[in-house]
Amino acid sequence: MDKNPRIILSSQDLDRLETLLYALGNKLSPDKAALLAELGRAEVLEPGEIPPTVVTMNSTVRFTMAGSDEPFCLTLVYPKDLDGGAERISVLAPVGSALLGLSLGDSMAWPRPGGGAITVTIKEIVYQPERAGDFHR
Repeated sequence: MDKNPRIILSSQDLDRLETLLYALGNKLSPDKAALLAELGRAEVLEPGEIPPTVVTMNSTVRFTMAGSDEPFCLTLVYPKDLDGGAERISVLAPVGSALLGLSLGDSMAWPRPGGGAITVTIKEIVYQPERAGDFHR
């Protein structure tokens, strides 16, 4: 039995993420390889079919990390959309990769660079583009 929760991705997000990861070529680190493996096991739906409780790209999500009482609220973005603000996280960051495709209430452990793992738990989807009808983000 798979210990990881079900992952749901939009076809649009999957296409963009695969393009991004393959563009990295030889620079594909173990954590990025883990993201690629997650993409391979994901259930892929058309953007209009994505449940409103799933973390997609450009979603703003409230989550916790195991070992910390502090909740975080960040927007999951592509690396090109990072603007230096503390309210965004790249999908290529370990926590960002862990958030992608999870549903409300899900928890998932993700490898940290240098060893170990971090476990995130989804508490709220504050904003999801698909729920808002924003399919061309």
